[in-house]
Amino acid sequence: MRLLTLTTILLAFESGALCEPLKARAAPIDQLVGYAAGTTGGGTGAGTTVTSCSALTAAAKMGGVIKISGILNGCGIIELVDNTSILGVGANSGLSDGGFQIRRVSNVILRNLKLATAPSKKDLIDIDKSTKIWVDHCDLSSKGLVGGKDDYDGLLDAKHGSDQITVSWNKFHDHWKGSLIGHSDNNAGEDRSKLHVTYHHNEFRNVNSRLPSVRFGSAHIYSSCYMDGPTSGINSRMGAQVLVEDTSFTNVQLAIVTNLDSDEEGFANNRNNLFTNSPTRITKTGSYSPPYSYSLDSASDVCSIVSSKAGVGVVTF
Repeated sequence: MRLLTLTTILLAFESGALCEPLKARAAPIDQLVGYAAGTTGGGTGAGTTVTSCSALTAAAKMGGVIKISGILNGCGIIELVDNTSILGVGANSGLSDGGFQIRRVSNVILRNLKLATAPSKKDLIDIDKSTKIWVDHCDLSSKGLVGGKDDYDGLLDAKHGSDQITVSWNKFHDHWKGSLIGHSDNNAGEDRSKLHVTYHHNEFRNVNSRLPSVRFGSAHIYSSCYMDGPTSGINSRMGAQVLVEDTSFTNVQLAIVTNLDSDEEGFANNRNNLFTNSPTRITKTGSYSPPYSYSLDSASDVCSIVSSKAGVGVVTF
C-alpha cells in the first residue's frame, strides 16, 4: 500500500482535490431495481457488435444482445423486438439523428448509449404498448432550448398501456420535452392501472418540461438531480400517483405540480426533497408507495453522485 506523504496531502488540498468530502453512495450503480425488475433483455451472451446503421437495423430484427461501437449517424428510428439488449461500447457509442421504437414488445434493455437529436417530430426512445423495459446509464439530449418546442418530441416517452419500466442513472439534458408518461387525457381505458415507472438517480439539466409528465399511471422518482428547468419539472395529471423523495431541485419552475396542463389533477407525495429557487404546487397529496425495496441517497448528496456516476462510460461493455 502506498502511503501519502505530508507534502502530497498539502498539494492535494491546494489543488482542491481534498476540499470536498467523498459522498457515500447507498445505491448500487449496476443493479436493476424498481418496476422493471426481472427484465433480462437479450440475455448474457457475447452478442453482435455493429458499427453501421445497416448492421444495426439488421441485428435489431433478430434481437438478442447488440453492441453499438461508436456514434452511428442518420440511422432513423430503429424498431426493436422482444428479448433485446442494446448496449453501448465504451464511453462514446450510440446514435445521432436516430432513435429507438419499442412497440408491442417485452423484455428490452438499453444501456450505456449516447443518444442525441432524434429525427424531426420523433422520440429518442419511444415505448408504446410495451412492458419490462430498462433504460440505464444513457445520455439523452437534443440541440437545447432553441427553435420550436415541437421540432423534436420526447427524450423518453411511454404510452398506450406500457408498464413495468425502470429509468435509472441517466442524464437528460438540453431539450424541450423530457419524458411523457401517458399520451393523452382521453386514454384512461388503456392507461389506468398501467404505466408503472421508476425513475432513480437521473440528472435532468436544462430541460424545459415533462420531467416526467405523468397521466393515469404511478411514478416513483427518487434520488435524482434537477437543474435549470424553466417551465415545469414533475407534473402529475389525470389522477396519476407520484412519489418524489430524496431529490434535489435547483432553479426549476414548478418543481412538483399537480394542476397543470390537464382538467383533472394528479396526486404527489413530497418526501425529504431539497428545493433551491424551485417552487412547488401540490394541490392533492396521495397515499401511493412503491411495492419494492430500494436504496436512497440523500437529496443533499445526490447531485454530486449522479454527476459522476450517471450517464455513459460508467458501466461499460
